[in-house]
Amino acid sequence: MANRLAHETSPYLQQHAGNPVDWYPWGSEALTLARDRARPILLSVGYSACHWCHVMAHECFEDGETAALMNRHFVNIKVDREERPDIDQIYQTAHQLMTRRPGGWPLTMFLTPEGKPFFGGTYFAKRSRYDLPGFDELLQRVAEAWRAQRENLIAQGDALVRHLADTLPAPHDGDPGDTLTSTAARAATRLRDASMDSFDAVNGGFGGAPKFPQASMLDALLRRAQASDDDAARDAVLLTLRHMTEGGLYDHLGGGFCRYSTDAEWTIPHFEKMLYDNGPLLRLYAQGWQLSGDPLFRQACEGTAAWLMREMQSSEGGYFSSLDADSEGEEGRFYVWQRDEVAQHLGAEEYAVFAARYGLDAAPNFEGHAWHLRVAVPLADVATRLGRPPAECEALIASARARLFALRETRVRPGRDDKVLTAWNALAIDGMAFAARVFGEPRWAESARRALDFVRVALWRDGRLLATHKDDRSHLNAYLDDHAFLLAAVLELMQGEPLRAADLRFACALADLMLDQFEDARDGGFYFTRHDHEALVLRPKSGHDGSVASGNGIAALQLQRLGHLIGEPRYLEAARRTMVLFAPEVLRVPQGFATFVTAMAEYRSPPTLVMLTGPSAATAAWRAELAKPYLPAVMSLQLPDDTPDLPVMLARPSGTHPQAWVCRGTVCLPPIADIESLLKSL
Repeated sequence: MANRLAHETSPYLQQHAGNPVDWYPWGSEALTLARDRARPILLSVGYSACHWCHVMAHECFEDGETAALMNRHFVNIKVDREERPDIDQIYQTAHQLMTRRPGGWPLTMFLTPEGKPFFGGTYFAKRSRYDLPGFDELLQRVAEAWRAQRENLIAQGDALVRHLADTLPAPHDGDPGDTLTSTAARAATRLRDASMDSFDAVNGGFGGAPKFPQASMLDALLRRAQASDDDAARDAVLLTLRHMTEGGLYDHLGGGFCRYSTDAEWTIPHFEKMLYDNGPLLRLYAQGWQLSGDPLFRQACEGTAAWLMREMQSSEGGYFSSLDADSEGEEGRFYVWQRDEVAQHLGAEEYAVFAARYGLDAAPNFEGHAWHLRVAVPLADVATRLGRPPAECEALIASARARLFALRETRVRPGRDDKVLTAWNALAIDGMAFAARVFGEPRWAESARRALDFVRVALWRDGRLLATHKDDRSHLNAYLDDHAFLLAAVLELMQGEPLRAADLRFACALADLMLDQFEDARDGGFYFTRHDHEALVLRPKSGHDGSVASGNGIAALQLQRLGHLIGEPRYLEAARRTMVLFAPEVLRVPQGFATFVTAMAEYRSPPTLVMLTGPSAATAAWRAELAKPYLPAVMSLQLPDDTPDLPVMLARPSGTHPQAWVCRGTVCLPPIADIESLLKSL
């Protein structure tokens, strides 16, 4: 019989609905039961695309013997970390405090009936191995400890909760706001130095394996490099982008990027594909193209945008969350190839070029004597080796890729988590809208607009934002990230078409909600959860970047942008107070706070606002020209003729010819009447 998870919207929770474990979703029913029976809670946190979550589920949660131990001794709660990032944040931090090492998924935590953690880990096998206890043994030991040492475990949980409170940023003596400009400069320099110290000049990326894309850090480093004419830092970012795309992190047949590389050379990824990676990477690769004109970066954008629209966008417009790493019970099976299979389905000429380009003529690089595709040899070298013109080789490779993609489509596909998350949709909308603007691709812009319209219809209810949608059901209070990321997406989408007053009103509504429902009015910064959110053992207020950019950092950046755009000092002051609160942490570990480094750079030098007026077609051509160069600190808006209720900052007279009004902060230039002079002024 299905357990209680069968009624949840999360595909991850539904995957466990048939377990013999008596699972509960997080909620009052489970928490009340734990208190009434004085039982400890076993909390298991994971997500649908997580490979090791599936492994532990198969070894432990589907096993009757293990389930009997869990049901006898614990109240068992399953959490989808994508729907409840608040719970995940708290207990990941607790795990790190307990074990002195990073957590991960699956996260396995033992809590008092009041939700206070006293022991935990990540993945556990059913039986002991590698000097680690098996899960069955661990369950029995924790249950015995609860019987014999309950007061000690409760005291341990109380102490850990106090330590959790100490992880929150605290106001400091004085007001660094007076010196925020100098702090911004020092933070940017320290980010640059720390990044370059760990830069892998051979393979790109930073540090050793595993390697993550780190889009926020690459973006901040690129901005700093451009602002200071730092060729070494600029080249480090571009080299990293090239190696990520040529490596196995990128899907060379279907487009899109996997989660991370298991090796330093970007060869073998962890094969799950996450929406939250691909939106920021789409923006980053479009920026790389703006700077370099490298056709490889454009191809990465085209492949990623095509994948998002083909496989990740619902018919209603929202973007789905992720694709699994596994299919048919094996990680990567959908993506890897046998050499004979490739040779059988390609012509001899296609195979010769394709095999040389993607390393099929070398030793296998994946388990089971298989190959995962990555660029092994530059196209020019392939052409020289085979004695063919490069253009001919490129055409043969394109033909081979199309054949193999069609063949791959007949395989058993990885599972797809088809819930629609507000925050992750916002990241994808932002990336799609920016890339559409850079490359002049109306289909991408339309995809982004459809996704925003879906969020407005399905997840915006009576002036409140909700976090998740599936099967015609939207629920859960939206978090800070949902509001901050969505504000960024709306401001980006506004720049790709004539300004819509409704978009501007929506942006202001999101900003007002952040100030009203999330801001710490006493100390500054924004809590992760609303003021009326469920009370948990901690109310997180984090500023560091994780798998996605910091919600506080994005809030500071985008509130500044909106504040300058409409001349609203409340937004500017909230952003300043947030940066002041986190400034000591940003200076201490700038590479972990890259989004704040970017926000502080715009505090130091406010963004340039370009307002375009005049006949629509001619003005749209100017807008297209503005999107071609790399101008990260420029916001450009095409103002409509028929919108009388725009803020004073945007109220500019229109004429019979296009012209641009350029402002930075409170300083504006005289109107500019030709596009060449405008580009030169920027």
